[in-house]
Amino acid sequence: MSILARPHQMPVRIVTGAFILNSGLGKLRNTEEMADGIHGTAATAYPFLKEWEPQKFTRTLGTAEVAIGATLLLPFVPSLLAGTALTGFASGLLGLYLKIPGMREEGSLRPTQQGLPLAKDSWMLGIGLSLVLEALGGKRRCRTD
Repeated sequence: MSILARPHQMPVRIVTGAFILNSGLGKLRNTEEMADGIHGTAATAYPFLKEWEPQKFTRTLGTAEVAIGATLLLPFVPSLLAGTALTGFASGLLGLYLKIPGMREEGSLRPTQQGLPLAKDSWMLGIGLSLVLEALGGKRRCRTD
């Protein structure tokens, strides 16, 4: 496993990491109203989260986002680790998109206007999977003969 991120990976790692880090820092400064909204949305898709207290859930989510953002931003964190963290996070967000009523057009994966912000998180899943696949692929290259 490579110890340093490859230079061509850094643009997507920086942009994505900064975005997630900023989101996490915002959640750490949450208000009760904000925490109730975030927690309510998450608990709609993932009912087991209803047991969590909204402020604690939002602080925990914010802390996780800060950690994932930092993981992506730090070039000495292996891309396999950074990509795995991002893939897991993005999968959870896409779960919201798939499970919350009204996010998708009836019988389709196409987003409604309300679902567009969550549907856009699919780009993070693509970036995470690309980092993982490249790390697992090692030095193998496609040949064209």
